[in-house]
Amino acid sequence: MIALLRNEHKKFIEHDPVRPHISLDWRFQPNKEVYALYEDQYAVEAPVEDENPKAIICLAYTNGVATTEKELENNNNPNTAMFYTVWSYEKGAGRKIVNAVSDLLLSKKPEIKRHVTLSPKTEMARKFHLSNGAIELQENQDTVNYEYILS
Repeated sequence: MIALLRNEHKKFIEHDPVRPHISLDWRFQPNKEVYALYEDQYAVEAPVEDENPKAIICLAYTNGVATTEKELENNNNPNTAMFYTVWSYEKGAGRKIVNAVSDLLLSKKPEIKRHVTLSPKTEMARKFHLSNGAIELQENQDTVNYEYILS
């Protein structure tokens, strides 16, 4: 199941291995969300549990595709969900959270037309996104954008 984290759940994202320099407060500003994945085969959404999540994903809603962290602030009339960090504590949980959050956004936020990553230029990120159905959209100076095609 997917849980939308709130400011009081900062402890779950303190150890972000992808973008540890992004402040916890910034992640909870308007047009930004953090989700956690918990195991429960029957529920789609649920309240945050006290136990550790299986995976975490952070996103910002932007107008167009961000190519830098600074551009994640371009949130007037957002039409794109920018997944800027994802990590997991269990094999396969990263894939599950990307797919679950993407499905949730399709049903809850119809104004969001694209799901794109702001990924580091690493082979690990490349393999992860390409093996999970994304396409490489563009390579930027310091990042790569992968897009999950919505159906």
